[in-house]
Parts: sequence; C-alpha cells; structure tokens
Amino acid sequence: MKADLLLINAKELLTLKGLKKPRTKFEMNELSIIKHGAIAIKNDKIVDVGSTDDLLNKYKNPAEIIDASEKVVMPGFVDPHTHPVFYQTRENEFEMRVQGKTYVEISQSGGGIRSSISGVHNSSEAELYQLAEKRINKIISNGTTTMEAKSGYGLSTESEIKMLNVIKKLDRDLPIDIIPTFLGAHEFPIEYKDDKEKYIDILMNEMLPKVKELNLAKYCDIFTEDHVFNIEQSRRILNRAKELGFKIRMHADEIKPIGGAELAAEIGAISADHLGAASDEGIRAMRDNGVIAVLLPGTIFSLGMKSYARARDMIKAGLPIALATDYNPGSCNCDSMQFVITLACLQMNMTPAEAICAATINAAYSLEVGNKVGSLEVGKKADILIMDMPSYQFLPYHFGSNNVETVIKNGKIIR
Repeated sequence: MKADLLLINAKELLTLKGLKKPRTKFEMNELSIIKHGAIAIKNDKIVDVGSTDDLLNKYKNPAEIIDASEKVVMPGFVDPHTHPVFYQTRENEFEMRVQGKTYVEISQSGGGIRSSISGVHNSSEAELYQLAEKRINKIISNGTTTMEAKSGYGLSTESEIKMLNVIKKLDRDLPIDIIPTFLGAHEFPIEYKDDKEKYIDILMNEMLPKVKELNLAKYCDIFTEDHVFNIEQSRRILNRAKELGFKIRMHADEIKPIGGAELAAEIGAISADHLGAASDEGIRAMRDNGVIAVLLPGTIFSLGMKSYARARDMIKAGLPIALATDYNPGSCNCDSMQFVITLACLQMNMTPAEAICAATINAAYSLEVGNKVGSLEVGKKADILIMDMPSYQFLPYHFGSNNVETVIKNGKIIR
C-alpha cells in the first residue's frame, strides 16, 4: 500500500476516536490512545491509524517518514472563538484593570470595544491583513490548525465588510482553515448610544442582508449582556439572522445571568460562549437543545476575575464543552490553546483529557466540522501536532512555553 507520509513511533498517539458527535460526561476522558502509534497519510487525508509495527508492514517506501519517538502526537487544536482582525492593541486597558478598573467601567468610559473601532475605520484592508497575518502565524505556531474569526470592530456596514473581506483573504492565503463570523452586534457605536433602535435597524436591514449577499460569513454572533444587547434586542437580531440563513453563535451570560444561555437554547444556536454566569436552567436548556458551551477561561484570567464558567456542573449535566482562546485586543490577548488548556484544568477543574477533548473534537463540532477535523481517524483531514512532551498530562502541567514541535495541516508540514 502507498502513503505520502508515514508518522511512526509516537510514544502516545491521541486519536480521540469515538462517537461521531460532541463528547459529553465520561466520554470527554476517553482519548483513545495508541502506544507506539503511527499514522499513514495520502494526499491530505488520514488513510490508516494503528501501531507502528503494523503500519510499517502495510506501507512500504512511503514518500516521507517522520519519527515521533518519545513524542506525543495529537489532533491540531481547533479554536472556535477569536477576534484576530484589529488595528491597535489595548495594553493600556490591561494596566487600568491592574489598577482596579472593571471591564464594564473601562467600556463605559470610552474604552473597550469602542476604542478599537477608529483603528479599523481608518485602516485599509491591506493594513488589517498584514497585522492579522502576523498574529495568525503565531497562533499556528502554537498548534491551532482550524479557527473561527469574527468581525465586530467595524460597527458600520462598510467597516464590517472590510473586516470580513480580510478574514476571507486570510482563509484563502494561510495554510489553516479560518471560518468567518459576522459580529456587527458587538457593541453600540458611540453615535447611536442614545438611539439604539436606529443601529438595530441598520444591523437587521442593512448589514445582515449585505453580508449574506456577499457570502462573507457562515455565522452571526451577538454580545448579549446587560450593558450591550439585552435579551429582547438579541432575540430580534438573531431571528432576523436566522431568516437570512445565518447559523447562530452567542456571547452569553459572561458577566450576569440575564438569560443568554436560555436564549441560545430557544434560538437554536450552534454555540453559546463565555457562560461565566450561566444559570442551572440555562445549562439544562442548552443541553436539551443541542447547544455547545464554548468556555473562555483566558478571558476571566486576563480580566482578573474569579467567575470562571462552571465546567464541572456542565459536564455533570451532560452539556458538551469546547474551549477557545477568545484572542482579541482588549479582554484576552492570548494566542495559545495550550495555555487555555492549563487554565481549564487549574481554574475550572477539568481533567487534562477533558480539556484536550474540549480543545479538539468538541471545538470542531462547535464549528460544525467535527466530521472533518478534531480527531485522528481514517477519512479525516491530516491535521496533526507532534508535541515535544512525554505524556498528554504534561501539556497543562508545562505552561508558559510552547510544547509544539511540528504542525501538520492537510498532510503538509506548515511549522
């Protein structure tokens, strides 16, 4: 049999082989590890997975062999919540938080999301592309092979389309998959702070139809919170997005339990993200309606807060959990899924296996690509990490540096 690439001798090969659905409860601890494992790749797909001895006997003279002796081999990370397209960073706000200001106080004083709008308005697509390309290359070096990317720092039809055009070009040019989300409902622009209905009308009747006409986004997202879009406003905007054919994602119940999780269940969202203040009723409603919880512990860490999402309660309830970085210029300038896994273990009491599951196969299902990526199984894309570490437990234990030695995307070494 023929193979383009044979990866052999993995000390631990984390296949995450399992049921073809998001993993819940005890399933999240089942990494389906093969000791002394190997993978055969043909074109961009995995064609065989098994022991090194078996695959060496089956595949003679492959075009390339990679020896992963004493290494851990696992699926590439899937990051289902990022904001990588922006102009200026906001480290000044980090200092303000260290000095005692809260996220909401900074936002209401003119900082936060609104402070990123002028940079996007005044920059060209080429400038935004160059900055985002550099950021995403760092994200790739940390092991992410599939990611979602949101607009949301434009807050006008022209600027939102500019951001989505940049995301489209990044997906075309860079070696990983970048899935676009429209987030025009990220904040109210300052010029509409006293006429919020006017901006909602623009969102519903100008932005959303134009983005759909140009086919620039798969998802529509919204920041549902007391100080931004309330439940009633969110329901109207999301129902309009559904009418136009968008799939739904939500920033929900990050700060207060206002019913964002319940709305995500009602509206049929693919994911509800943040959820630091989600109620028991919201957790059950999401579980019963097929919503995946995307948890962002890096944001709580960066904001200096204690309100981490109740991952253990969610897992006990049977709600599928994914992890994401929430990479953005303000509340979480973190580009490492590895660090997010550490935080999930230390601050949300997830096991290393649960956190790895949440950062790979469950994250893939939250982007509706779990049939293609997120585990190392025959027929899936050959999106693979070779990790310079002795065991999968080492990943959250050894934090603050990069454990990734090699990144393979679609069967090709890209880092």
